[in-house]
Amino acid sequence: MRGANKHQDGMWSYVGAEQRIPADHPLRAIRKMVDEVLEDLSPRLSRLYSRFGRPSVAPERLLRALLLQALYSIRSERQLMEQLDYNLLFRWFVGLAMDDPIWDATVFSKNRQRLLAGEVAQAFFERVLEMARRQDLLSEEHFSVDGTLLEAWASQKSFQKKGRGAGADDEDPGNPSVDFHGEQRTNATHQSTTDAQARLYRKGPGKEARLCYMGHVLTENGHGLVVDTRVTMANGTAEVEAAQEMVRARRGRRRITVGGDKNYDQHGFVQALREIGVTPHVAQNQKRRRSAIDGRTTSRAGYQVSQRKRKLVEQLFGWLKTVGPMRKLKHRGLMRVAWMFTFSAAVYNLVRMVNLAREAAA
Repeated sequence: MRGANKHQDGMWSYVGAEQRIPADHPLRAIRKMVDEVLEDLSPRLSRLYSRFGRPSVAPERLLRALLLQALYSIRSERQLMEQLDYNLLFRWFVGLAMDDPIWDATVFSKNRQRLLAGEVAQAFFERVLEMARRQDLLSEEHFSVDGTLLEAWASQKSFQKKGRGAGADDEDPGNPSVDFHGEQRTNATHQSTTDAQARLYRKGPGKEARLCYMGHVLTENGHGLVVDTRVTMANGTAEVEAAQEMVRARRGRRRITVGGDKNYDQHGFVQALREIGVTPHVAQNQKRRRSAIDGRTTSRAGYQVSQRKRKLVEQLFGWLKTVGPMRKLKHRGLMRVAWMFTFSAAVYNLVRMVNLAREAAA
């Protein structure tokens, strides 16, 4: 017998959201870890809000929602709110009941400066890292460093000569016609009117130049977890300078090794690491007449291991730019980009930790 095709507007349910989520759903393990981290951050978050006035949206809910945005490749915060309105899984993860109203997308904009000032992303990242350390997932001796370009939220049209105003005589001032072919454009003479801190940069000869930032990470070689992050303006020395800064912050009493690709095969960088008691395991650049890494390093078995392990960082960049929100930035300004980059790295660590736990249990 064929069933009736009836539409029912009202809905009554005696099954709660907790019962509807499968017991083995990956978000269950992530939510358990996130709840532990946010409980630890609660005193810090309380200091960011006044004791008087109208209650705001709980910052824990905002952070859980941003985490979902990174995990499910949601393009915008407005679309995130649309998903949160009808997606029962998302409501359960954020902590909303089925009938709770959804807040406006502008709540993120209004609270972003508060979260920036409180360095919440860095605190969240450090708590996740401490959780990984308690689970004995971190190597304290062997690391890898790398950097990647982060395409800015600005078009080539916005990269104009400094001091030049918008063309009032253009037929479309909101989207003017700009012909920059044949014009010499440099960061010294030009600046983006959309994102003033974005820099025109290309990764190598023959590559197209883009307005971008540079994201830098330091990963441990045990399981490829991120232990430090930096975001800088794009220039030719940013990779090496950020790497030195992160390595100095990580160096302890033990002697550590730091792997890297051939871009780090520079005499200044290698010598700087050796002076602070760090063994450089960077790949040799065969195009150079004389590499900064000689046979004393390459002949050791540990160097070969570092060369294999350093490639784990590419998994991170691949995740950040396919699943995560870092392929095309959605925020402007160095501080906002750095906040989101660090938070996304923490989300990657959570995903990696869940996968490692499943592999260990299998």
